[in-house]
Amino acid sequence: MEVSGPEDDPFLAQLHRVQCPVCQQTMPAAHIHSHLDRCLLLQPGGQAEPAAGPPRASGAAEVRQMLEGKPLADKMRPDSLQDYVGQGRAVGPETLLRSLLEANELPSLILWGPPGCGKTTLAHIIANHSKKHSIRFVTLSATNAKTTDVRDVIKQAQNEKSFFKRKTILFIDEIHRFNKSQQDTFLPHVECGTITLIGATTENPSFQVNAALLSRCRVIVLEKLPVEAVVAVLMRAINTLGIHVLDSSRPADPLSHGSNSSSEPSVFIEDRAVDTLAHLSDGDARTGLNGLQLAVLARLSARKAFGKKSGQTYSPSRVLVTEGDVKEGLQRSHILYDRAGDEHYNCISALHKSMRGSDQSASLYWLGRMLEGGEDPLYVARRLVRFASEDVGLADPSALTQAVAAYQGCHFIGMPECEVLLAQCVVYLARAPKSIEVFSAYNNVKACLRGHPGPLPPVPLHLRNAPTRLMKDLGYGQGYKYNPAYSEPVDQEYLPEQLRGVDFFKQRRC
Repeated sequence: MEVSGPEDDPFLAQLHRVQCPVCQQTMPAAHIHSHLDRCLLLQPGGQAEPAAGPPRASGAAEVRQMLEGKPLADKMRPDSLQDYVGQGRAVGPETLLRSLLEANELPSLILWGPPGCGKTTLAHIIANHSKKHSIRFVTLSATNAKTTDVRDVIKQAQNEKSFFKRKTILFIDEIHRFNKSQQDTFLPHVECGTITLIGATTENPSFQVNAALLSRCRVIVLEKLPVEAVVAVLMRAINTLGIHVLDSSRPADPLSHGSNSSSEPSVFIEDRAVDTLAHLSDGDARTGLNGLQLAVLARLSARKAFGKKSGQTYSPSRVLVTEGDVKEGLQRSHILYDRAGDEHYNCISALHKSMRGSDQSASLYWLGRMLEGGEDPLYVARRLVRFASEDVGLADPSALTQAVAAYQGCHFIGMPECEVLLAQCVVYLARAPKSIEVFSAYNNVKACLRGHPGPLPPVPLHLRNAPTRLMKDLGYGQGYKYNPAYSEPVDQEYLPEQLRGVDFFKQRRC
């Protein structure tokens, strides 16, 4: 859905008053953004906050009304880049993308980032900007859209371009869910400019998006939000809802934070609860906002008063959301891990490199990150078996025995019991001496075989097997010296004649 947010010059906003298009109240233009946030949440049937003065504490019924219905993450989605936080590298004031957006010359984009980092929100902001410049913006989700839906949009875009010279931007959420054939549908129309494609994905586009389509789009990488950005997102929601934050370092009477003359209790939240929620969200703003919504609704249902807090004499007309409420709502840290996605390969790579660097603490951390995220323990065990030969090798031959035993143990008992087996093996491999002698030598052999010009050299006759008389007559096995029959070292060639003198352990390639 296309929603347009107000765009006011911050300097002119201080010089005149404007009227809210929703509730018809007049107020300084500088207050219109924050006022509209709350006013729209209250519709239909709600009453907007006063235009002037500091925000008042909303009553419990008012807060409940604003929280019910759509998820808070969807209600709080910003409409302009002014409120879009945490992605300064991608859409900061001096970035290419921002300049192109302001010039209405947006290219086709692939927005790549983890869940809750702002991909859909950025598309929503682009939609608002496009509407103001008469650019058609269409949204589809690859989770439920079909190829016929895409073709219908493209046909309409062709008509809009031919008859009205109007551009069309097509936003595809979760574009990686389209298969290669479906993605091919976009190619000619992106190429000729019929549509400007914006795709959002949590998966690495190098693997999940057609190479031909990827070459026609600019990839915008959105990072996991830092804690400070998540706090800013949460505080914007808290202020919009009219919830006051209690400063734990200043145990003042909560009445000093604002008053509410109605019989409904006001809602407060501890500053520690906001910080905890930001940390537990693990860079996912959607998780943070929905966690806030859950915690506040739970407290409103329970009507926990300040007076029940041990050692405190708070007014019973105040409802408090505590750090414990937030933890109870989320249960545990929101661990970002996708067994089939990019984070899967990032974490196993980090584990491998940490063991190679003999950092046992880091190795245990990355192991825990995968197992707690739901990784298959047998996958990890297989990687440890490989590591035992590739990186430890002959420096400690028993490492392979340890790794195979860990794999068998995981197969026997499964999770969660097998986690300590993997932890033991990981620490053993991290502490073990390292040698890539065998690994490097075998790579030299592969390079020799793959780079050999023409047919490979034949096996020397004296090394060939001769199970029949005909083979013996042809010279198979003749001249072979059986080593155990000699008390001294045997002078005998074992490589083809063209490779004599090659030592793969000294990195001499054929």
